Amino acid sequence: MKLLYFAWLREKVGVAEETVELPETVRDVAGLLDWLEARGAGFSDAFRGESVIRVAVNQCHAFAHTSLKADDEVALFPPVTGG
Repeated sequence: MKLLYFAWLREKVGVAEETVELPETVRDVAGLLDWLEARGAGFSDAFRGESVIRVAVNQCHAFAHTSLKADDEVALFPPVTGG
């Protein structure tokens, strides 16, 4: 799975993108966010308030219950505002 990190998430985790193999227990976006938070200090800090994290799977807005597959591209970004 390809993960893309944007804005302050990228700064906190220290990478813009990475390819990962998820544990079989991670089946949806909620599970992914929990798994990411448990990966270490930078990840823990970035994903602690996961309710504010926005997620897109294969360039489509995703929700906590959205299923994931090994070949998905998942973008993770903070909320943005316009003006």
